[in-house]
Amino acid sequence: MRVGIVTGEYPPMQGGIGAYTHILAHEMKHQGAAISIFTDRKASSVDPDILIMNWMKSWGIDSLTLINQWARDFQADVINVQFQTAAYEMSPWIHFLPRFSKMPVVTTFHDLRHPYLFPKAGGLRGRIIIELAQKSAGVIVTNHEDYARLTQIEHKKLIPIGSNIRQPLPDDFEVEKWRTEVGANPNDFVIAYFGLFNQSKGLDILIDSLADLRKERVPVRLLLVGGGLGSGDPTNEAYFESLKAQIQRLGLVAFIHTTGYLDNESDVGAYLAASDVVALPFTDGASYRRGSLMAAIQYGCAIISTIPTVEIPTFRNGENMLLIPRGDKNALTAALNEVRQSPDLRLRLQLGASELSKQFDWSKITQETLDFFEQVRAR
Repeated sequence: MRVGIVTGEYPPMQGGIGAYTHILAHEMKHQGAAISIFTDRKASSVDPDILIMNWMKSWGIDSLTLINQWARDFQADVINVQFQTAAYEMSPWIHFLPRFSKMPVVTTFHDLRHPYLFPKAGGLRGRIIIELAQKSAGVIVTNHEDYARLTQIEHKKLIPIGSNIRQPLPDDFEVEKWRTEVGANPNDFVIAYFGLFNQSKGLDILIDSLADLRKERVPVRLLLVGGGLGSGDPTNEAYFESLKAQIQRLGLVAFIHTTGYLDNESDVGAYLAASDVVALPFTDGASYRRGSLMAAIQYGCAIISTIPTVEIPTFRNGENMLLIPRGDKNALTAALNEVRQSPDLRLRLQLGASELSKQFDWSKITQETLDFFEQVRAR
């Protein structure tokens, strides 16, 4: 099968969509598919195994013509759009690709956020998302929330994302070495946060909980793993500035260590594994759409997150993660204290996360995706 993938992000651009697409493309090639990527000019064209067409300066109306030209030249059997509104500069035009494409388009929805159209666009923003879903020959959703929202779409399948961070821990991994590197003493309780600085991640709530724990004289430190603003969401910069002001105001500078963006995946895993708990208090609930959560699961971490907005049977509170109410600082503080005071609970959560990680194997994800493409092409 010849698969053309359209994505607004691709390495070295930062962002979960680019990282997901990079892994998926290589896994597809490993399973025998021919792959070409159509993406932004800021992406790298140097990838010895994948044909990269980094043509796009702007995702305007002309992008539809260029995508069709590229897909025709590549002789694609299917075009797979990796969709997240922010990844396409909030442009509306990518939503109309299925209507103008000569080849079947399968859209992978990483979220259903509305694009910016014009002031007071109102409900039109939602309808343009439905336009993309309805006109696509097939729809893949990566999470339960979006699957539930697309009730009127019959040609859809739920296929989760896997962790973008997959490298095993270093051969010489020693917990104390990595904890010392972030300034932690042997008795310190180290809380890790992983991911970009985005308002939906709830990092401001976590910082407030850190301040409360410090007031109670709990020897606790916060480790911000990775971080950065990403390439897709322009609101991240303002949120990051507000976080810095919050940290200064609460007098927490000395108790927070930031790694910055990490090129080495095994370093990410080492920082997560060396921490006592990974706290991801998403304001919209734990979800399959969260690559940072997938990474914490991948490395078998004790995880605290927030109650999903829809039922997710694989997320079991108290077994493979602790789930607290969204936006509840006091509940987060209590959960952090509970994990700190109970080594047995911490071990149970770690073992549960390790077992859960089997649900998000990339070879399985890729095979399900290619099988769905074949079904779409046959139909």
